[in-house]
Amino acid sequence: ILGVVCQTALSEGTLVSCIQRAAERLDNFETKLIAGLQQQVVLHADETGSKVSGKLQWIHVLTCPVMTFYKHHPKRGYAALEAMKVLPEYQGVLVHDAWQSYFQLPALHALCNAHLLRELRALAELEQQGWAGELRVALQGVYHALKTQQLTDQEKHKFSEQFDRLVEQGLDLNPERLRSAARGRIAQSKGRNLALRCQQHKQAILRFLFDDRVPFDNNLAERDIRMVCVKRKVSGGFRSSQGAQAFCRIRSYIATLTKQGLNIWDGLVSIFHGNVLLPLLTS
Repeated sequence: ILGVVCQTALSEGTLVSCIQRAAERLDNFETKLIAGLQQQVVLHADETGSKVSGKLQWIHVLTCPVMTFYKHHPKRGYAALEAMKVLPEYQGVLVHDAWQSYFQLPALHALCNAHLLRELRALAELEQQGWAGELRVALQGVYHALKTQQLTDQEKHKFSEQFDRLVEQGLDLNPERLRSAARGRIAQSKGRNLALRCQQHKQAILRFLFDDRVPFDNNLAERDIRMVCVKRKVSGGFRSSQGAQAFCRIRSYIATLTKQGLNIWDGLVSIFHGNVLLPLLTS
């Protein structure tokens, strides 16, 4: 805007200074955002790689329909979840894509069934495993039935039994690979790993069926993380961890304003006026 209208431009140093100042003044917003997320009944989580000075690090997102929280961290696992200060004590339902670190948390778990449908389709089409194709069709069918009509408890339990039967078929078709020596574990087939996950996390996979508050998939988190992926594609990454943290805090503010229908320009101006426009951050 300044270049076109005023034939001038801000220096890079001024831009960096503004970003740092905005991040500092949004510290209170982030504190309130963390407290607000802890009160939510259902949260969605996801993560994506983000380079800092050429080294792979991570940006994590926690989100619900009215709030979004981004956090940069050098690690992908549990240490990053602790650093966000939301999930270690969160007792609600956490929707995610079955990354193992999430299962260490005390929350109730709900797995993204969009991921599961893709994996079942690949197994059915590429390896001709009929149980996977049948389970995919059945899972899609019960989801659409749930959207268009009220399923009875009997119908839900009938599908649950069908789920168990098909997973058992998958385990029978993909027997465990045994190592002759005693050391280490041997990698299992994709089919067995998927069937085992379905068996071990059945309650989390089917939570959407028995709890009306829980969605079928993790699309909310995936939509919020997509913007970070676009930035990575355009700019390639960050020069410092401080810059990544500042980006995440400011982006959390902008995304939360957007979800609540508040004006982004007014919000950004309020930061530099020293009277930050706060969205609603309590239940």
